[in-house]
Amino acid sequence: MTHWWRHAAIYQIYVRSFADGDGDGTGDLAGVRNRLPYLRELGVDALWFTPWYTSPMADGGYDVADYRDIDPLFGTLAEAERLVEDAHTHGLRVLVDLVPNHCSDQHHWFQEALAAGPGSAARERFWFLPGRGESGELPPNDWHSYFGGSAWTRITEADGTPGPWYLHMFAPQQPDLNWEHPEVRAEFEDILHFWLRRGVDGFRIDVAHGLAKKPGLPDIGPDPDPTDLPYQDHDDVHDIYRSWRKILDGYPGDRIFVGEVWLPSAEQFARYLRPDELHSAFNFDFLCSSWEPAALRDVVDSTLAAHGPVGAPPTWVLSNHDTIRHVTRYGRADTSFDMGDKRLGDPSDLTLGRRRARAAALLTMALPGGVYIYQGDELGLPEVQDLPDAVLQDPTFLRSGGADRGRDGCRIPLPWQPGGAALGFSPDAATAAPWLPQPADWAPLSVAEQTADPDSFLTLYRTALALRSSRLTALPEPLTWVDTPPGTLCFDRAGGFRCLVNATDTPVPLPADATVLLSSAPLEESAEGRVLPADSTVWLDMN
Repeated sequence: MTHWWRHAAIYQIYVRSFADGDGDGTGDLAGVRNRLPYLRELGVDALWFTPWYTSPMADGGYDVADYRDIDPLFGTLAEAERLVEDAHTHGLRVLVDLVPNHCSDQHHWFQEALAAGPGSAARERFWFLPGRGESGELPPNDWHSYFGGSAWTRITEADGTPGPWYLHMFAPQQPDLNWEHPEVRAEFEDILHFWLRRGVDGFRIDVAHGLAKKPGLPDIGPDPDPTDLPYQDHDDVHDIYRSWRKILDGYPGDRIFVGEVWLPSAEQFARYLRPDELHSAFNFDFLCSSWEPAALRDVVDSTLAAHGPVGAPPTWVLSNHDTIRHVTRYGRADTSFDMGDKRLGDPSDLTLGRRRARAAALLTMALPGGVYIYQGDELGLPEVQDLPDAVLQDPTFLRSGGADRGRDGCRIPLPWQPGGAALGFSPDAATAAPWLPQPADWAPLSVAEQTADPDSFLTLYRTALALRSSRLTALPEPLTWVDTPPGTLCFDRAGGFRCLVNATDTPVPLPADATVLLSSAPLEESAEGRVLPADSTVWLDMN
């Protein structure tokens, strides 16, 4: 039996920005339910929902206050249950985001811990430690938050005296859970059962490498080894996933775990994909790669090499809710991406970026394994880089004092119509503005406009996903590289399928006897025959 997830096309829904069903300017579950036919027609196999749980939204829902309920912004638990059922009716599987590294400071456990006082059992579910210095005025260690600043915040006790510090690898509103505590493990096992009983087909695990910490929480030091950091990839994390895998395997329906795993070595990464742990994990090396054939080939080779020994399928992704949209990245002089330096101020040629993004879409869909599509990728949406400071909500903007403008620019509400309330994001009668403003020039990028255009981004994605489903997903996973001129990338798969990428600025000839299945740009004619234009990809049948 071929497992569906080995070759699935999975669509990421950032609920807040997908579709607004009730007119309050915020995307919700009703909006998603209304758009399920669109997702079915797009041709994806599954939907991944970013956190829809009850949350103060200090970090876009990744600060969870109640893992067993839906935030009122998005709807109700009953609506979520109906959404899962409706998605299944449309032939779409559903993955939900699980956030186990940290919760919200409004979670009842953390509120209990604050109220319970020093030395209480409630505080043992988190990392409360005394500070250093003569009066405990310094953090317990030298760890830094991913969002900037110290990873520690000191509390004030109920009597007004300075208390201990608590760990938060992200925002202060996101206290890290102590996975050495048995109640934490039992709680999340119960959360898994809660959603599995409601029919979800799996979980995307946030910060999957970060749950377990090195005992004693030692300092990083001035010259840390990136493969041996005390706050990530500790061996105990694998025991957690082995226990979770047993739970998942006890349910029918081929359900899965997908890990968000950012690690410096392929060997560390592959350990999460052993047969009794996670089913797959995001391929961030591919996302971060520059638009250069040598770099792309290297990352494809290293990805296949890392996944091969553990028998896991690779995944390919170009953008997500944390990164710069690839239309914008590919229009820059430097097309690579680094989470530590997003270069938001870099100029971008969006015409070039869109051309390359179309080519990259066909490349990713031609590779063996699974592919992830972030909402709006199929419309060719760019990063919005000129949002006013007053509307920015990402904690990275606030924590960095404005030095990092954050991730709001890739989270703009989608355009569905060329006019109407919020370009069709909200119902026509809505009076509330979208939670983030849409650019005035997005009307031509709307779903309605692109549906009617045979040369649009959306048409390309629909055609490619249909061909991928009918022809590529049944093929064996190995690929064979084909020697081609410098600046190009070419590989064959079984059944006579060939993918050719031209990343140069000049056309390259196509094999005379090949049948063209799909091209990211119109082919051109030369004296020698058909040629593939610059920054384009073509799928060929070589039979």
